[in-house]
Parts: sequence; C-alpha cells; structure tokens
Amino acid sequence: MAGDMVNGIDGKAAVAAGMDPDRLGALVDHLDRTYLASGKLPHMQLLLSRDEDVLLSVVRGQARASGEPLQADALYRIASMTKPITSVAFMMLVEAGKVALDTPVTDVIPEFADLRVGQANRARPKRPMLMIDLLRHTSGLTYGLQRQTPIDARYRKLGLDEFQQKRTSDQFIADLATLPLEFSPGDKWNYSVSTDVLGVVVERLSRLDLETYFRTHILDPLGMVDTTFMLPDEKAHRMTDAWRLDEGGGISIADIGVRSGWRRTGRFLSGGGGLVSSVEDYHRFARMLLRGGELDGVRLLAPETVTQMRSNQLPGGGDLSSMSSAMFSEADYQGVGFGLGFAMGMESQEYYWGGVFSTYFWIDPVERLIGLFMTQHLPSSTYPVRAELRAGVSGAIVTRRPR
Repeated sequence: MAGDMVNGIDGKAAVAAGMDPDRLGALVDHLDRTYLASGKLPHMQLLLSRDEDVLLSVVRGQARASGEPLQADALYRIASMTKPITSVAFMMLVEAGKVALDTPVTDVIPEFADLRVGQANRARPKRPMLMIDLLRHTSGLTYGLQRQTPIDARYRKLGLDEFQQKRTSDQFIADLATLPLEFSPGDKWNYSVSTDVLGVVVERLSRLDLETYFRTHILDPLGMVDTTFMLPDEKAHRMTDAWRLDEGGGISIADIGVRSGWRRTGRFLSGGGGLVSSVEDYHRFARMLLRGGELDGVRLLAPETVTQMRSNQLPGGGDLSSMSSAMFSEADYQGVGFGLGFAMGMESQEYYWGGVFSTYFWIDPVERLIGLFMTQHLPSSTYPVRAELRAGVSGAIVTRRPR
C-alpha cells in the first residue's frame, strides 16, 4: 500500500510520518460503510495531516440532493467552528493592548450594565462579567437550543441563536440585554451566545464590521480565500446542500446550497456561527495554531498566547462535567477542559471544536496532528463520528512523541 494513493491515503507519506496506512484505511472504510453507504450522512470530506504534511484526503458522497458528487473545493456552513476564529481575533486585540482578559464586558458593552440573574430577573451578579467569561462560556449567557429553562425559551422567542437574524450588532446586544443571566459569571459553564457577544466586542474595539476585521487581519494574511460570512454569487455552485435528521431516522434538506440563506445580505454577522469555509482554508487556520500563531511568515499571535488559548481556563481547573449546566455543546464533558475558544483534553492535550452541521476539527500539539471532518448534517449530536475519528487516528499512530 505504501507509495500509492489508496482510499484517499498517501501510504508512503503516512509511513514516513509514523502512521499505519492500513489502519487509516480501516477508519475510512468504517466511515464509508457506517455513515455514507447507510445514508446516515450525505457526504464527507476528511483531511489528516502530521507535521503539516497531508497524509489522508478523502472526498465522498453527494454535494446536493440532485446527486452531484462532492468536490474537494466544496464550501460548508462551519457554524460554531467560527468561534475559534473569533477568539483569535479577540486575542489579537489583547496583544495589541486594546483589551484584557479581565476587562469587564461592560467597558465595551455598556448595555449589559443592569443585567440580573435568574428567571425573576432581580438578583445582581456576584461579580462582573469579564472578557474571559465570553471566551470560555462562563458568562451566564445561554442558547435557546439548550431547551432547559424559561430563559432559554425567551432566547428562542427572540431568535437570538438563529443563523439568519435580521439584526444589526447593536440590535442583537440590545435584545440580549433585556434577558437575565442563567447564573453569575464564573459560577458555571454553559454553551451560549458568548462568542457572538465577543464578535461584537471585536467590532466595537476595532471599529470594523466582523467580516472586514476577519478579512483584513486573519483571512487575507493566512490565504483563507474561501472563508466568508456572505456566500458570493460566483461561489454558490460550490456550496453543498445541508440536511437534517428526520423523526423516522432519515434525512431531508435543511438548506439548498445554490439558494442558501448564507447568500442573503443585511443579517447579523455571527461570531459564534456565521462563517462559510472550506477544508483547505480551515487547514491553514489550524496550521497557524499548530505552529504557535504563525504561518508562511505571517504571525497573528505570539506562541505564549496560543499556549494560553489551548490550556484549560475553567475556574479552579475543573472539567466540563463538574461545571457544565449545558444540555448541548460540541464536546464531551468528562476530563474535558475549556480554553480560550475551544475545548481541550486535560490528559491528551488535544484541542478541538465543531459545528452543529457536524463539521469538526482537532489539533494534537504533541503528535503534531491536524484532523478536519466536513459534512452537512443537523444536529451534530446524532452520531459518534467525532470520537470514532479521533480514536481511529490515534490507533494508527506508530511512532509517538513524548508528552
């Protein structure tokens, strides 16, 4: 097998990188058989690199309900994989001295000055909400999709976590400020609109809209030419359809690529979930993180900042199982910490995040591995694909690096 492209695997490169190509092939076969052949997922694109060399590049399935095959340059709704990019944008402003992790959020978002805690909307928070709370989801904010409390229900009524909100950033903050917090900042962890608020912080500090800030300071410098909030007409043919799980276990269309809502202008630029991207683009972003903030001679962040971002920042060094009040997130909880923008394994040191359309990435800074999995299936909690991916790749490592 070595030296031949079989099943999307460069066997020679895999062996040279200390990976077992046959085990990688078994992983791909499992995904093909279990998810694509069965019709559970419409398509998949999987990329794996070690030391930034691509060892595996698989493109399978149909991009559209009409049957067109998925292409390597396909564009995907990456949803919450937007959050790490927004977090990097904020940390660039920290390094520029414009804000700090312990800056009160009200310094930039004064609309939050009178926030209360709890359904009765009367109790004052025990302490101010800080910027670090937005980064690590300890702010007391929530998502309507959590479906646990009356406060969640009020988020749903206002549509505060909808993909196509017809709000300005200021209107989003104004509506959010009418609702109470679930808990005092720092008391718990709850997956939430925190990163959307962080995106507004970036806009106000930079005096640029989020699309312009991202394009100028992150996307263009990294050569991420296909990552955007608004899908341009000339790229609409590359946008996949998106499917959702039916009650009967089948899948049906949720968003048609060529007529996607991501082509609409005049909507809120969601720092928590608004971007469209490609595998190639997001691999460049992940390589920048793996290299400690630099890619191809362009430095976005200092190595110390990236280390801080991928280290557990939960109060008291706890894990999500001890701090979480969330019904839903893009991570497991046991032994999982949270840094400044993504979850991290407290033993493995891997850091990762995903999106509700079942997109996913992970980085192992010790083994120098990057994994990217793209598909378009709602919700992301349906199948254990992410755990299977990481276990399969880990099992294919022949030469391990000391931790």
